[in-house]
Amino acid sequence: MNKHTITSATSQKLPLPTGKFIKIENGLTLHYLEEGEGPIVIWLHGSGPGASGFSNFKGNYPEFSSAGFRNIVLDLPGFGRSDKPDDVNYDLNFFVTALNGFIEALDLPKLTLLGNSLGGAIALGQALAHPTTVERLILMAPGGVEERETYFQMEGIQRMVEVYSRGPMGVEEMREVMSLQLFDASGLSDDILAERSAVAVTQPANLFSTMMVPNMTERLHELTCPVLGFWGTNDRFNPHEGVHKFLDNLPHARFIMLNRCGHWVQVEHQRLFNSTCIDFLQHG
Repeated sequence: MNKHTITSATSQKLPLPTGKFIKIENGLTLHYLEEGEGPIVIWLHGSGPGASGFSNFKGNYPEFSSAGFRNIVLDLPGFGRSDKPDDVNYDLNFFVTALNGFIEALDLPKLTLLGNSLGGAIALGQALAHPTTVERLILMAPGGVEERETYFQMEGIQRMVEVYSRGPMGVEEMREVMSLQLFDASGLSDDILAERSAVAVTQPANLFSTMMVPNMTERLHELTCPVLGFWGTNDRFNPHEGVHKFLDNLPHARFIMLNRCGHWVQVEHQRLFNSTCIDFLQHG
């Protein structure tokens, strides 16, 4: 890593819990939280300024732990407390290489990948590139099934680009963007805004300028693992019509569509999300 990389050591002041750090084969140090024992679920958060595993999933993984699962809540490279190199292309291959390196470094057996938005695209990419590592997929408004131009026509993405272009994002700037994440923005806590704005100022510009995720629709038929998905019909970041691409191409997929729900199903419908996922993991 070059001298401009934001390392785990320089991320200690962030208002996030500190878990474990591991250096993977390509030299990146990744941060993750771990809770519970049992079958493994790796949690993959979405993109956006200031995102982290904790801010995405704090209301979910403790319940999975109580239900008998080992939860590994990863900060993707460029996010949270993980390394943030400023000399790489943050494309899907980069993220999948990092995730697979993480799985290998921890010597993990076959597991469930649970991903939201960008995290959903990375879960798909991992399952396609390394199918023997993935037992099940849980996806929430997953990326990777549209062309890049389609995403940039979405109101939420346009707002994020506009606010990000003004400079460092404080709490109020973060509120402008994240108010579109939820159907009802009153559910947006000050804690999440503070967590994300603190992380955002540590993120390099190339994180978003080089972020490229291909349209994997034509490869969905290659997936053989069971898939459970969720999508909000009021999603302003990722068009919910993408659900049909999964249902048309995957015989082992089922999706739950929720009205009065934006881009964060796991936050907006926390109880339903948690109980449905746990039932899927326990009974298939």
